[in-house]
Amino acid sequence: MFNDKSILITGATGSFGKQYIRTILDNYSPKKIIIYSRDELKQFDMATHEFSKSKYNMLRYFIGDVRDRERLTMAMYGVDYVIHAAAMKHVPASEYNPMECIKTNIHGAENVIQAALANNVDKVIALSTDKAASPINLYGATKLASDKLFVAANNMRGRNRTKFSVVRYGNVVGSRGSVVPFFQKLIHDNAKSLPITDSRMTRFWITLQEGVDFVLKNFDRMQGGEIFVPKIPSINIVDLATAMAPDLKQEIIGIRPGEKIHEIMCPVDDSHLTLEFDDHFVIRPTIVFSDHDCKFSPNKIGETGTPVDYDFEYSSGNNKDFLTVEQIVQLNKTIVVE
Repeated sequence: MFNDKSILITGATGSFGKQYIRTILDNYSPKKIIIYSRDELKQFDMATHEFSKSKYNMLRYFIGDVRDRERLTMAMYGVDYVIHAAAMKHVPASEYNPMECIKTNIHGAENVIQAALANNVDKVIALSTDKAASPINLYGATKLASDKLFVAANNMRGRNRTKFSVVRYGNVVGSRGSVVPFFQKLIHDNAKSLPITDSRMTRFWITLQEGVDFVLKNFDRMQGGEIFVPKIPSINIVDLATAMAPDLKQEIIGIRPGEKIHEIMCPVDDSHLTLEFDDHFVIRPTIVFSDHDCKFSPNKIGETGTPVDYDFEYSSGNNKDFLTVEQIVQLNKTIVVE
């Protein structure tokens, strides 16, 4: 699918973008991959260290911000596929700097959509988060708004071929700013305890490679307008701390601004729109598209989904699949912290 195609990734200097690039180049022969981000130092490090070999000669580096529509439109010229990974993601920082979060996560989403339409891009997938489902913090609220924008964009394309879909998943193990590298640093620095916000807290848990593979698969599956949600395990934060430092004291410090006890990926209020497939869920659009009547099952590769129960909710707290302490220990051994 990606052979001889041009791909642009916003926020490509992050954990997801770098792993996505590695995976694409290990499995396909794209024409070019455009790294679009605003951090010149991270781009320099990628170009001179991580991706300096000749097999990476199709990488193109664009300094730019998703807040800049004109720059985005220029960068997307001739592009076939877009992955929108750029976002302001830190929950407390978003609470204290709300306008900056809105400018990046909402206005930035608008700009990606307009640039893709202006260039007649084939397919766009926007990365979302479990915090966008029934949000209680600004980060989640802006990502919900972003999700709505990308779904509704399918009604804006006119005669364009462009299709937009969303991928929503949970915490990526080992990604920058996440809890695993935070705990690792504390352990390395000989901390006397690990901070636990609440002993009841659970989170969805997905590896970086699993997230990348899920996005890749959904480029084949997508019809435009879906929100794709993977079936993934949950962890309890106490079990994570125990797995990483079984002999270290755990100190309850209280929930941070904007945090939840449990995360949700398929809200009960969307149960009438949700289809269950073998390894994922699809949340169908709440709106009707003017140019096609799509039932979203079967999908583009023939997979068939069935409606969930009317009161169904997919939460990290009610998940049927929880990792044990030993499973977390084994999983952590495979993780490379970005």
